[in-house]
Amino acid sequence: MAVSSILWRRLDQEGHEAARLIERPAAWYLEGTAVFASDERPCRLDYQIVIDQHWATQGATIQGWVGDTVIDLTIAVDPERRWSLSGSEAPTVQGCIDLDLNFSPATNLLPICRLALHNGQAAPVRAAWLRFPSFTLEPLDQEYMRIDAGRYRYSSADGGFTADLAVRPDGFVTSYAGLWQMVAGQA
Repeated sequence: MAVSSILWRRLDQEGHEAARLIERPAAWYLEGTAVFASDERPCRLDYQIVIDQHWATQGATIQGWVGDTVIDLTIAVDPERRWSLSGSEAPTVQGCIDLDLNFSPATNLLPICRLALHNGQAAPVRAAWLRFPSFTLEPLDQEYMRIDAGRYRYSSADGGFTADLAVRPDGFVTSYAGLWQMVAGQA
C-alpha cells in the first residue's frame, strides 16, 4: 500500500487542508480535511474520494459543517457515468469522469494523473464540480495544459479563470497561484 500526503495553507483567506492519497489493489483513495473560514463562519469538511485504477471517480463522501449547518453528502457514480448526490440523480454531470471539490486543491490531482499529458500537451475536461457553499453538483468545463515536468496551466469558465499549478510527481499541487501553498508533504 503506497501513501503520500500533503498539507496546504490557503493564501486568499484563513485556512488549511491536509490530504493523503492511498493506493490499494483495486482503487485509490483520496482523503482529507479542509478547515477554513467562509463569511466569518468556521468550516470543517472531511472528504474521501474513491478512484479506480484509471483515475475515474467512483464515489465520494463529504462530511462536516459550515457554521451551524451540518454537511453529510454521498456522491455515487455508476458504470455508465451517471452521478447522484445523496440519493438524488444529478443528470447535468452525467458522463463526467472527475470530481472537483470547489473548496479544495486536492482534486486537481485526478485529471492530472488520469490525463498523463506530455510537455506542451493540453486536454479538455468536463468535471462534476461540487460547488461551495451550495453543495450542488454542476458541470465545469476545464482545460489542463502541461507546461513542463512540474507545472500545469489550469483554466475554467471558458478561460475566465486561469492559474499556474506547480505539481509533485504524484500529482499533488504544491502551489496554486494566489490560492494555495504546500506547507509540508511526503511522497
